[in-house]
Amino acid sequence: MYSKELPLNERKIARCRKIAAEIGNEVASLIHQNSTVGTERGILRMLGLNGALKHQGLQYPVANLIVDQLKENNRLQEGALFWVANALLAENIQMDVLEKGIAGRTINIGKVKPQDTKKTRKFAQELAEKAYRNLKTYREKRKKIMSHQKDPLREKRPLKYVIVATGNIFEDVTQAKSAVHDGADIIAVIRSTAQSLLDYVPHGTTTEGFGGTYATQGNFRVMREALDAMGPEVKRYIRLTNYCSGLCMSEIAALASLEGLDCLLNDAMYGILFRDINPRRTLIDQHFSRLICSVSGIWIMTGEDNYMKTTDAVKAGDQVLASQFINEVSALNAGMKPEQMSIGHAMEMDPAYEKVILMEIARAQMTRQIFPKAPLKYMCATKYKSGDIFTAHALDTVFNLIGSMTNQGVLLLGMPTEAIHTPWMQDRSVALRNINYVLNGSLGLSQEFGFNTEGFIAKFSQKVLDDCLTLLEKIHRDGFFKAIEKRVFADVSRTINGGKGADGVFEIDRDVYLNPFFKLMGSKI
Repeated sequence: MYSKELPLNERKIARCRKIAAEIGNEVASLIHQNSTVGTERGILRMLGLNGALKHQGLQYPVANLIVDQLKENNRLQEGALFWVANALLAENIQMDVLEKGIAGRTINIGKVKPQDTKKTRKFAQELAEKAYRNLKTYREKRKKIMSHQKDPLREKRPLKYVIVATGNIFEDVTQAKSAVHDGADIIAVIRSTAQSLLDYVPHGTTTEGFGGTYATQGNFRVMREALDAMGPEVKRYIRLTNYCSGLCMSEIAALASLEGLDCLLNDAMYGILFRDINPRRTLIDQHFSRLICSVSGIWIMTGEDNYMKTTDAVKAGDQVLASQFINEVSALNAGMKPEQMSIGHAMEMDPAYEKVILMEIARAQMTRQIFPKAPLKYMCATKYKSGDIFTAHALDTVFNLIGSMTNQGVLLLGMPTEAIHTPWMQDRSVALRNINYVLNGSLGLSQEFGFNTEGFIAKFSQKVLDDCLTLLEKIHRDGFFKAIEKRVFADVSRTINGGKGADGVFEIDRDVYLNPFFKLMGSKI
């Protein structure tokens, strides 16, 4: 018997979602009891405090200085918003003047005399409401720009996602323009290596980076303006992506919203597992960053594709799916719509496996059916590319075909020169010609064939789902943080109090702490 879809057990899928929601409650409890220096800086960024001061030859963000001053004076437990409102009232000044005073060291916000608490809290609420309205305004401006250009999303085929990573934002623009002319739909500016470990956001435009370009507000603006200018020329809207993981998730989300980004790589588990960032720190920051993304209409892109790089991808399907369920819950808790969840997975199985293409189809189709509204981000093969450009091109062609036939939302293009060097413009051009041929030539392919309900693909996908349910039950039984410690994801162990940035987490006094954005932005927890 043949069917248009895989015969997945809907009761088991519902059970997975129920367990994931209960795991989400464990994380929600953590978020309710704590805040972080990153979340507080994210609040300051939304208030417009995005300047910097010269410090030891570097640009030191005002947002960091404010949090430092509050921490030094034991005021952070009330929240940064409260003390900004207090300073504005005490000094009788506007926000830009306050920022200049702090940058010029004439105002120490940690030492400004406390004003009437009731008046301060009322004023802080007004500041938060204004910042929230601004986010909505920026989103409306972006929607207006999109409405004047053709949106490739409406063509009902995967969007072509291309990476630029020179270290120099102006050279990135040159490479992005070349890719757009060849058919790219999404430009991703890869972040400088290890920027996720910086506990501040670099300031301004940058022309140096390591394996990528620094994610800064200035660099966001340069690329956004370039892509917007290209839209009328190529007669379509070009989406822009950057990275929002690590120690500055909330800040990057705020700055990305201000500068009109469309997508952000946003997944706390990536930082926990692959950058050894403290789990408590990054999960708290993730919630606030996703609230910002939700309001701003930004897609989040999750990082489950990375799990397959440290484990056998054939055997890791249950880990990937379990993480996808948990990521979905955390996004829903932040008020996100499924249409904003670009959930990640990848074609990373060893090509030497027998029936490996069938297994890849099974996993891609399974993910499509379980998350039907999500613009899934499907990543090309990288792990088993060795520098043989011809085999690499063959792998990418199969990847493109599977992505088309399983209706993925976003295809992260593979490069024939993977494992040789950072791709040149001609490498991207070759990759884009490949995918243009496959997507155009296979349009509607999924409607022409069905799946043998008793065949290998169906049985393999059912096994992945069964294994995922077993794994989620184990995670729930052990506790989320204890499960991470036991290497349940990617064969990596992390502890709840370990990792970088742990000292940036602080317990809040819920009677005095102030963060109206949770309610304004529609937090579900």
